Amino acid sequence: MQFLDEDIYEAVKNYIPKVSEYVNSHGGGLELLGVKDGVVYIKLTGACGGCSMSLMTTKMVVEKKLRELIHPELVVKNVDGTPENEMPDDAYRGAVQQEEAPKEERGVLKSIKNMIGL
Repeated sequence: MQFLDEDIYEAVKNYIPKVSEYVNSHGGGLELLGVKDGVVYIKLTGACGGCSMSLMTTKMVVEKKLRELIHPELVVKNVDGTPENEMPDDAYRGAVQQEEAPKEERGVLKSIKNMIGL
């Protein structure tokens, strides 16, 4: 894929309301966290956050729809606290988010705080 992470982030940000309709209908939410090397990092929240079907929702709903709307090779990962789905610290988080997010509030620490409700 020959797009800048910033471009992918903006495109995904624009389509989040449309893509999250299914997730919202099941009592969940969808948050765009960032993009790194064409991989989109999201967080499923609400009822979908801890659901055993979250991988299926990420791949068969979110990724499938974003591939239709943006690019057929787009990859989406749900940042769920597991090492294989961790978002890199240097992922693009949007212009405002990139500047405001302190280093200690990114990566593993942020995931742990979110998991325990801090």
